[in-house]
Amino acid sequence: MNNARPRSATGSDLDALAILFDQYRQFYGRPADAALAREFIAMRLELRDSRLFVVDAAQGLAGFAQAYPSLSSLAAGPIWILNDLFVAPTSRGSHVGTQLLQAVEVAARGAGALQLRVETAPDNVGAQRLYQSQGFRREMGFLQFVLKL
Repeated sequence: MNNARPRSATGSDLDALAILFDQYRQFYGRPADAALAREFIAMRLELRDSRLFVVDAAQGLAGFAQAYPSLSSLAAGPIWILNDLFVAPTSRGSHVGTQLLQAVEVAARGAGALQLRVETAPDNVGAQRLYQSQGFRREMGFLQFVLKL
């Protein structure tokens, strides 16, 4: 088990976090693009429009999670959307994902969020097991559609 605790990311995490973010995007089939990853994370840290959490490792970061505060009309209140959760391959199996997920939940509750929402790929069975082990339940009532702009 990793002895490090999740913490909020800071500007000093930018380089290591950008590397992990690029790996995360590649995991989901996107081409490697270190410059894009660094720019995207730098903007999130600067604008503070997402909440970024990291867990330290001996070399760099063990993992990160990124959630976006939002609103839900049906819940009639604030929610958080956990968009990204990634554990470095060398840190998998050490409960880093669970630690990050719990840190996001605590922060979302503290901010008054009514829900924490997450989505993952149908073949990402490991992530599905993690979410279910932490009390998430699959929502079956809605289909998701995307319009690329």
